[in-house]
Amino acid sequence: MSSPNPKVSGNPGSNTIKDPEDWTTGAQPATGAQESYLHTLAEEAHEDVPDDLSKADASRMIDELQEKTGRGN
Repeated sequence: MSSPNPKVSGNPGSNTIKDPEDWTTGAQPATGAQESYLHTLAEEAHEDVPDDLSKADASRMIDELQEKTGRGN
């Protein structure tokens, strides 16, 4: 028996949420978009952004700063 197609699933977001630890590209450098958004959030939160973040680390930091600034709601 085959598994259900996530594209027609009743919960379409179920296949879009993945822990950054499980990303195959998580160790690659953060993207320009991630860095730009991180700096915006960090400025609002009065935080510093470390240099040379990986995609996974940038994603985690974005989540933390969104929580701190209220932008994630």
